[in-house]
Amino acid sequence: MKKLVISTLFVMQVFFVFAQTTTGISGKVLDAKTQKPLQNVVASIQNTNLTQLTDAAGKFSFGNVAVGNQLLQIRTTGFKDQLLPIEIVAGKMLDLGTIVLEEDQSVEQQASLVTITESDLGDDNSGSESTSSLLQASKDAFQQAAAFNWGQARFRIRGLDNEYSNTMINGVSMNKIYDGRPQWGNWGGLNDATRNQEFTMGSAPSDYTFGGILGTQEINTRASIYRPGTRVSFSGTNTNYNWRMMGTHVSGMDKDGWAYVISAGRRWAVEGYFEGTDYSANSIFASVEKKFNDKHSLNFTSIYAENSRGKNSPNTAEVSRIAGTKYNSYWGWQDGKKRNSRDKNVEEPILMLSHYWKLSSKTNLNTNVTYQTGRIGNSRLDFQGANNPDPTYYRNLPSYYTATYNGTTLVGNQEPYLTQAQNATFLTNRQINWNALYQANQNTAAGNSVYVLYEDRTDDTQLTANSLLNSQLSDNISFNAGATFRKLRSHNHKNLLDLLGGDYFLNIDTFGSNYNQTQPDLNNQNGQIVENQSYGYNYNMFANTLDAFTQFKFNYKKVDFYLAQTFVRSEYQREGLYRNGYYPNNSFGKSNSTTFENFGFKGGMTYKITGQHYLTGNAVYMTKAPSMRNVFPNARINNNTVEDIDSENITSADVSYIIRAPKFKARLTGYYSTIKNATETSFFFADGVSFDDGDPSTEDATSNFVAETVTGINKKNMGAELGMEYQVTSTIKVTANAAYGQFTYDNNPTVSLNNDALATSVSFGEAKLKNYRLPGSPQEAYSVGLEYRDPKFWWIGANANYLASNYIDVAPLLRTNNFFNNPADPFGLPFSDIDDARAEQLLKQERFDDFYLVNLSGGKSWRVKGKTIGIFATVNNVFDVTYKTGGFEQSRNANYRELNQDVSSGTPVFAPKYFYGYGRTYFVNLYVQF
Repeated sequence: MKKLVISTLFVMQVFFVFAQTTTGISGKVLDAKTQKPLQNVVASIQNTNLTQLTDAAGKFSFGNVAVGNQLLQIRTTGFKDQLLPIEIVAGKMLDLGTIVLEEDQSVEQQASLVTITESDLGDDNSGSESTSSLLQASKDAFQQAAAFNWGQARFRIRGLDNEYSNTMINGVSMNKIYDGRPQWGNWGGLNDATRNQEFTMGSAPSDYTFGGILGTQEINTRASIYRPGTRVSFSGTNTNYNWRMMGTHVSGMDKDGWAYVISAGRRWAVEGYFEGTDYSANSIFASVEKKFNDKHSLNFTSIYAENSRGKNSPNTAEVSRIAGTKYNSYWGWQDGKKRNSRDKNVEEPILMLSHYWKLSSKTNLNTNVTYQTGRIGNSRLDFQGANNPDPTYYRNLPSYYTATYNGTTLVGNQEPYLTQAQNATFLTNRQINWNALYQANQNTAAGNSVYVLYEDRTDDTQLTANSLLNSQLSDNISFNAGATFRKLRSHNHKNLLDLLGGDYFLNIDTFGSNYNQTQPDLNNQNGQIVENQSYGYNYNMFANTLDAFTQFKFNYKKVDFYLAQTFVRSEYQREGLYRNGYYPNNSFGKSNSTTFENFGFKGGMTYKITGQHYLTGNAVYMTKAPSMRNVFPNARINNNTVEDIDSENITSADVSYIIRAPKFKARLTGYYSTIKNATETSFFFADGVSFDDGDPSTEDATSNFVAETVTGINKKNMGAELGMEYQVTSTIKVTANAAYGQFTYDNNPTVSLNNDALATSVSFGEAKLKNYRLPGSPQEAYSVGLEYRDPKFWWIGANANYLASNYIDVAPLLRTNNFFNNPADPFGLPFSDIDDARAEQLLKQERFDDFYLVNLSGGKSWRVKGKTIGIFATVNNVFDVTYKTGGFEQSRNANYRELNQDVSSGTPVFAPKYFYGYGRTYFVNLYVQF
């Protein structure tokens, strides 16, 4: 009996000990180089709701983990993710010991990336840590290729403009109300301060917003989440700038609950890659957080990024053949220096106060109030009663004399014209003659300038308030909700920058056909304008927007799914500050308000085939208000809105197969999206586009400002994406990526041009655009890459890329019936000599040449006396390939006979203009971190 009791007590003791033993996992995360613990690293068990942040000692621990094989993901900003296969045994705590994370050199690559929005095509002015999902804090292999390898060719993911994505700072949208696009220059040069980012692809769910069909980008500037330390870097490159200096210091959270981040940078170039493209940018960032207790924290973020850059001109093939693809017509010599007439200046500081409230262990509320004010200016030359100063003005080119053009028809002996072509002004005077402009202004009898430098100026002031709620309703259900209000006042005007030696400039319109039309402001006629005064046009735009969204996410063992909905109300209004002579009754004062109410629904599902294989699907239907710039087609001079303008209707769906194994990661996605009833307004100087008003004096109105509006546009984007990376060995990684798309117009929209002389909008009917390709991006891109990463902290990589199917931006006006109509015919009948085959050839959309790009990159870092010293370098387009990134047709030859005569000459005067990509470029970055 005694032995039985002792045996029973022993068995019971073993049972109780076993019962009290937790089934789980623990570990410690260190920096591979410094061997210091890493705090706030995200550790998550894939396909579960188990997620933790490492503590100050770098430790994490999970209890109650399901028995069996699992995948543990370790990730944090600035380091490469770790995906570890583990086996959980019942009743045992698995101690993984030390896990080391290596620095992610792709973060350095971001500093060398020249974003598309920095290009001269743009002259105008997310994931909670409470659940583990497919959302990545860093871009996947395909996104990396799209940004770093294909971005230099202006590749757009899924062929979509960035107005269909949402860029946020601390959950506050940075997309402009004016055109729906973010102004990246507002935080340019602050790479260290903006590294904490989360991305979603397509319409996948974000914890911060309903989003668009291109995805979301969330930048988090909360001071306490940055890694403490100091970093200083110096870079050299030959792209849009030459030199960059940047310094950042992060304090970390102290015992009194204070944390702060300060960062500053400068980028500059006397001349960038293209001729005469100067660059100067200064950036300052500060973020301060006060943690009052475990429930409340306040964070104040301030961003000041001032930048000025000289633009480069698009050129015809004739100009590039004579002067080269680096040629830029916008600059000229003055006092021994190159002076660019087309500078873009951006200065719009951001102030943001954020309150973080932990309502409970499962619910958080984040509230932000943001104030942004500043200016954007795009400069150019203006002139009155004088010759066009543009060296590439068509009368200065050889083709003006060699082309057979209606109005300059060459007949009989053409020898004199060929002689004139050989003596064309452009051949000997390829740049702006600043001295001649000053001299012309000093020779006027009244002292007025006939040439001036001005800027199209936008002064925005915007107030934003929003709140974001995140709650874990149960083990399997999470809830997100948000509401945002934005109020904008935008002052738009023509600001005189430099009189170029004269005393004043007359505020008149030299193209007006009567006295009233010569007056931009009838309330102040024949004004004498001096520097820093407005003239030409002057108006305010007002906008109020309110949007709200809710989202439910459901996470289960085999299936995750989500449902989200949104409502957006947008209200726009114009206030004219001038009474324009063309529109005396419809330009001064406030217009009627235009209001749009929109909604959206989306949902998606992830099916977990195994712990490493997934199927995902997303679908969305939403309506989207037209941007403010597209509602008022000629806001510079009147209160008119586009007739019967309505919201866009957007549908999109994508399906993906995803593999996420320790050594192999892949994603294959098919997508289909439609955008219906879009409106696009183009503002450009007419370069000869004329209305058939019967007045020969307006035929050569080459500097007349025109607003072209295309309404009822339908677009269709479909294709596939493939991204793969395979860790061949512990030091060698191979990547392969592919994008294939078909992005087309899906109907025949309506074209109208604003006719100021008749004070009305003239409709040109349907433009036959269906099945034409959408411009702006290669529609095919392929990449293979190889990377070697040595255990001694040096690495080298190479990738080869092939880009194809990039098309020119066609002129809608040339695809209307007006193209075939004879303007001299009293009944408006078509030309009698139309050859259908020739017409088809003239209107065929140009496809740019396909091309290859090879890029090299590498880096090395050292640990010296507690400091990390590193160098990173890239060489892009190693073989110096010349390629076109974009271009557009000119609309001057708006009918069949004129275009046919011009093109048939072999040296067309009004040929398409092109943008070219960078040739061989380099980027070298040296940094010290401690």
